[in-house]
Amino acid sequence: MASRCSLSAIFTVQSELDCALEEATTQQEREELVFEYVKRLDARDDLKIPDFQTGLEWLNTEAPLSLNEELAGKVVLLDFFTYCCINCMHILPDLHRFEKKHSVKDGLVVVGVHSAKFPNEKVIDNIRSAVLRYDICHPVVNDGEALLWHQLEVSCWPTLVLLGPRGNLLFSVVGEGHADKLALFAGAALRYYRERGQLKEHELGIKLLRDSLPAGVLSFPGKVAVDDVSKRLVVADTGHHRVLVASSSTGQLLHIIGGPDSGRKDGTFSEASFNSPQGVAVKGDLVYVADTENHLIRKIDLLEKSVSTLAGVGTQGTDKEGGAPGPKQPISSPWDVTLGTAGGPEDNVLWIAMAGTHQIWALFLADGKLPKGSESKAGTCVRWAGSGSEENRNNSYPHRAAFAQPSGLAVAPHEPWSCLFVADSESSSVRTLALKDGAVKALVGGERDPMNLFAFGDVDGKGVDAKLQHPLGVAWTPEQSLLYVADSYNHKIKVVDPKTKECSTLAGTGEAGNSLGPDFTQSCFNEPGGICASGGGRLLYVADTNNHQIKVLDLASNTVSLFAISVDLPDSAPSGPGSGPTQAPKLPKSAARIELPPVSVSAGQTLTFSLTLTLPEGTKLTEGAPSCWALSAEAGDQWLLGGAVVTGDIVDVSQPVVVPARLPESNGGGGEPVLTLSVWLYYCAQSGKTCTMKAAAFTQPLRIDGAPAEGGVAVSLAHKF
Repeated sequence: MASRCSLSAIFTVQSELDCALEEATTQQEREELVFEYVKRLDARDDLKIPDFQTGLEWLNTEAPLSLNEELAGKVVLLDFFTYCCINCMHILPDLHRFEKKHSVKDGLVVVGVHSAKFPNEKVIDNIRSAVLRYDICHPVVNDGEALLWHQLEVSCWPTLVLLGPRGNLLFSVVGEGHADKLALFAGAALRYYRERGQLKEHELGIKLLRDSLPAGVLSFPGKVAVDDVSKRLVVADTGHHRVLVASSSTGQLLHIIGGPDSGRKDGTFSEASFNSPQGVAVKGDLVYVADTENHLIRKIDLLEKSVSTLAGVGTQGTDKEGGAPGPKQPISSPWDVTLGTAGGPEDNVLWIAMAGTHQIWALFLADGKLPKGSESKAGTCVRWAGSGSEENRNNSYPHRAAFAQPSGLAVAPHEPWSCLFVADSESSSVRTLALKDGAVKALVGGERDPMNLFAFGDVDGKGVDAKLQHPLGVAWTPEQSLLYVADSYNHKIKVVDPKTKECSTLAGTGEAGNSLGPDFTQSCFNEPGGICASGGGRLLYVADTNNHQIKVLDLASNTVSLFAISVDLPDSAPSGPGSGPTQAPKLPKSAARIELPPVSVSAGQTLTFSLTLTLPEGTKLTEGAPSCWALSAEAGDQWLLGGAVVTGDIVDVSQPVVVPARLPESNGGGGEPVLTLSVWLYYCAQSGKTCTMKAAAFTQPLRIDGAPAEGGVAVSLAHKF
């Protein structure tokens, strides 16, 4: 009987409690009501739920957990979630605060039960990326076939279930916005079982994924935007909570704004902070940012080097109408932004994909007017389309239409299109929103039934016959009148002709991977989330989110390459070849450091390092990645290299890497100067599906003696990664 226990077993008694709580007038009265409720349910022997199925994959733990063993004696909160779900994302801050208040030693454990909606979400590597992306620090089990979901008769995401120390049902809450209720329930349960001595203080075998995450320039980049006039590429470096601005032609990093930790602060570039920014739009010296988990719209002024807030109050809003001045208007999880025009001067409005309320909003940068709407003053933030219901509903009236977690925007301002393209991720479709009258229509993917949000797949075709899987990004090329789609969960880039509604695969194999391949069809992506077009529609920049890379698709040559950002950061490699900055680039903390014995040389000689590098068995250098070396001098010894850092690329490790350095003819510093040879290698498995970056540094003291001499001195080095 116990194995059949479901949430319906406590529905009646919990409903009675909810009614009593509404009538309670004091916090003490509410706490006593819940305490007596726990006491009442604890006396029942029919509420023990089934244990986790054996053989399931677990994350953030050293080994699988069991309700009957490791979790026995703990109050357990089960979070039934799927990682695409915006509502599931919304409760993560509540869970973080919850875990800080009640530790495992206190007797409370949060366990994420991942019950996938999309087939792509059943893959453990993809769940692993989501756990890292959202900084989930509690155990997560991949219940790919939703066995426990069905046994407990869970019906929607997210659902939270609180268990007693015997694995017995206590409470269940559905959806977001229940932080206070959850705290009340958990507090009463911990108090009840602590008084009876039934809680255990033992620790669990927690092993966080984030502790083994390799350093890299990018971390889960969400979106990209390009300005061809200024030749700037803007990257939302989401996992590092920052925005990067680089030269689109050379890859040289120009600005770093925010990061590496999350925060919410305006000010100078060094002061400003973000929290998982996603959408970015750039024009000239201004960058607009959807600061997603801060629920803000921010503006970056590249000339003033400052960040300011244009909309949002810093906490998640529930308003589905808007109309207030931006900084006073609560908003919810803005996921993308793009510039447009609405009844006023050019680019007077910022369109916003408001994923949290399933709507499209407008932030007026100058006075203007929405189609069929009233005049709006500059700074006003207002809903444009979407009722707020999570549906795939098309309608001639924008407020009667409905979206399902819109996550990508692209504007086609001119006739015959004159529309906003919307990547509607949870309906797995691309929709159009007419700029003239706000009519919402289907383009490709999805289903005619507005309530069916499970019409997904990977099918090339026309209109509703084409199938996508959770697309997150769209890019419009007016020169070719084509729309490009980041079909995220199919790991593909697709192309749509809006005139015929034909949708076909452009790039990607359909399998998650990281191979650049000889052409589009053999290249691999891993949940690409952002896309933008450049160079008259010849180039596509893709935020290959789970590969932590920006890739460039050249539509003329049918090739995919890596966009290498040349950045001097604590977790990055320098650009090469040639002479770089006067200060040595910093290495990640994980870099191997090898100190060499001094070598005797004479002024004027050439010191040549011959470095043999060995990769782990079954791996190869990542094609197109910025593997390189850098030769630098210690502080005070810059005279050795003429005040520069000398760099070069590493494209082959089958032969030794040769690094020559000609010493000056005069000893400018005296003493025993030191050179440092650093290497950064990006390598991946032969399959191309997993890649990493490792670094090492060799410090070489020099004994410069005697008069200047010709010839050279060779130093042989070797390192196995």
